[in-house]
Amino acid sequence: MSLSRSTSADALTVPEASASNAPPASDSTSAKPPKSRQSVHLYRLKKWALSPRPLLVLTGFALFFSVWLLAVDVFQFWRFRYMPGLGEVVQEWTAREPQYGISLFTSEYYSHIWVSTRRVLIAFTFALGLGVPLGLIMGWYVKFKEFTFPVFETLRPIPILAWVPLAILMFRSEEGPVIYLTFLSAFFATTLNALLGVQSIDRDLVRAAYCLGSSRADVFRHVVIPGAMPYVFIGLQIAMGVSWFSLVAGEMIAGRFGLGYLVNTAYTTARYPTIVIAMFTLGFIGWLTSALIRMVGNRLMQYRARVLSTG
Repeated sequence: MSLSRSTSADALTVPEASASNAPPASDSTSAKPPKSRQSVHLYRLKKWALSPRPLLVLTGFALFFSVWLLAVDVFQFWRFRYMPGLGEVVQEWTAREPQYGISLFTSEYYSHIWVSTRRVLIAFTFALGLGVPLGLIMGWYVKFKEFTFPVFETLRPIPILAWVPLAILMFRSEEGPVIYLTFLSAFFATTLNALLGVQSIDRDLVRAAYCLGSSRADVFRHVVIPGAMPYVFIGLQIAMGVSWFSLVAGEMIAGRFGLGYLVNTAYTTARYPTIVIAMFTLGFIGWLTSALIRMVGNRLMQYRARVLSTG
């Protein structure tokens, strides 16, 4: 009897000892850093700044501009003898009164940028609205894919320049042919990647959804569409890049304004620094738009990172 009493007394004293050794609840909660959105962004920015990536980016650009300077201005290699030099382009780009009429301080420069950006956004919106649903349906419904995919694969390899005469015949306006040519490239990229996204889904997930009583429409909405999103956003990034390629080709041939038109007219009038200015502008805006799509995709697919981290 006394043994049981002593045992129960010891059992009662054990939680007291563990409670006395445990830190107070208030101290543990107060030690946690605030998890506000601003602090998270600042932490990520600080982590990126302390990583080797900024130095590598600056080194890459420094090497590129150094090779340009040496090949054109210093050694004047015969392949680069007639190209505009780095100093000439920078001076023209930053001049308040540029010699060839285009710089950071002229309104015409921003007019070309706005027209090209507007055309790309319109074409990309149509490609997003038509290509993604078409690719998802082609990947999910086999019979629909059997009679649409051969036609799609026949049209997809046709170069954009081959579509120019038909685009001019179909759209008797200045904007129509350029937007249509830009749309075609983006449409093929978004459709194909959405199709591949559906085909990459694990079929065990589909079978599990059917076993739980889901209908075909529910599986398509809750399994197929979320599972294909990584491929869809990769396709959107590719589509944005090829949109700028096609835009320049369309503006050179059928356009009356825009950065591609600026490149063509600068070449015909021997304004070579203006060509380089328009090229770098196209590259920067194309990189910026692709980065925005990538940022939106990472934000919308944060659930995948949580799933992968939890195993």
